[in-house]
Amino acid sequence: MDITKLEAEAARLVFPRFTEDTALRLGLTLVELAKAGRHPVVINIRTADRTLFHAALPGSAPLNDLWARRKSNTALYFHEASLLVGARNRAKGQTLDRNGLSAEDYADHGGAVPIRVVGAGVVGVATVSGLPQVEDHKLVVGAMRALLDG
Repeated sequence: MDITKLEAEAARLVFPRFTEDTALRLGLTLVELAKAGRHPVVINIRTADRTLFHAALPGSAPLNDLWARRKSNTALYFHEASLLVGARNRAKGQTLDRNGLSAEDYADHGGAVPIRVVGAGVVGVATVSGLPQVEDHKLVVGAMRALLDG
């Protein structure tokens, strides 16, 4: 995806507030969207130190949990969507290793989108793993838009 479009998208994905109830609504929205598309994904919503929502849908695998953790770590570290981090890295011919981040703990593949709150900044991350990276990203963004527009 285009870096400029990803940056503009991020600017629009800002919650007025985000609570455990919001995390549950976002998680359940993601589950509904994933089930409707028959997507075998893992869904994870967390802060830097706490899991707020987690679901492994039929067809997903333990590897999806590992990818979700690595992508979430990246989004939390950079305060940017993991897809945007990866796009910027590829545009510059760089990798996460340049920042001293191991591939064991970080991945700059799409699917992790920071949860931003007005006046607070990034408070968590919503992540999907199991589809091609752009589709993982779009699923998270679609669920966030549904909550923000609803």
